[in-house]
Amino acid sequence: MLGTLRGWRETLLVVAALLATLQLGSLVVPKYILPDVPAIAQAAREVLVSDARDIAATLLRLTEGVAAAFALGSLLGVAMGAVPAVARYARPLLNIMMAVPALNWILFAILWFGSAEVRVFFVVVVISLPFYALNVYEGIRGVPADLVEAVEAFRPTRTQAIRILLLPHTVPYIIMTTRSVLGYAIRITIFAELIGTAIGIGARLNAAQSQFRIDAVFAWTAVLVVINFVLQAAVERLDRRLLRWRPEQALR
Repeated sequence: MLGTLRGWRETLLVVAALLATLQLGSLVVPKYILPDVPAIAQAAREVLVSDARDIAATLLRLTEGVAAAFALGSLLGVAMGAVPAVARYARPLLNIMMAVPALNWILFAILWFGSAEVRVFFVVVVISLPFYALNVYEGIRGVPADLVEAVEAFRPTRTQAIRILLLPHTVPYIIMTTRSVLGYAIRITIFAELIGTAIGIGARLNAAQSQFRIDAVFAWTAVLVVINFVLQAAVERLDRRLLRWRPEQALR
């Protein structure tokens, strides 16, 4: 608990330093390049009041995409861990998917799909899925051999083996993956919205850019940072709840 409080205190100090730097910079740089803090705060109030629908649309797209990537990627990771032949062919495919730049996937989505919702969903899933699949696969591979032998000595059913052995060992990998994927998925969602949607934070950023509203761009950036912090805090809370049985270790 104390560690969490210290983390928030340090974050607030960094935010204060950034705001002070921004305010000082606005005194020597034209306002259309670097607005002052009051202008950004006013733009943020406008955003939260008039564009709540766009925030909700982006969060819904993000949730749907990451949830689908988690479900499909975890199933593929389990299949890779259970059937070596699946892993031999799935790993090269996943590595190829990860090597394709996000912009290329967005262009593919625009050319392949007519619906903006399907485009964003496809891009988030195809970029996030490999992380879940590979990490779940590594989690299964990392189960200690002596632990497997100890569990098998009791002749468990397949369901019992999965519940008692595999799930507890792979849950930390899934949570770690979710922490990493969320920040990346937010950026990908915004990028996809920026190009191919009429509603969402990305669409509003595009409108702000076309109107030369740099204060609105800063305001939306602040909103995205807050969203990321809230989501990461939620994942951390879930981590503590699901893994409370695991003792924390620290170097001395």
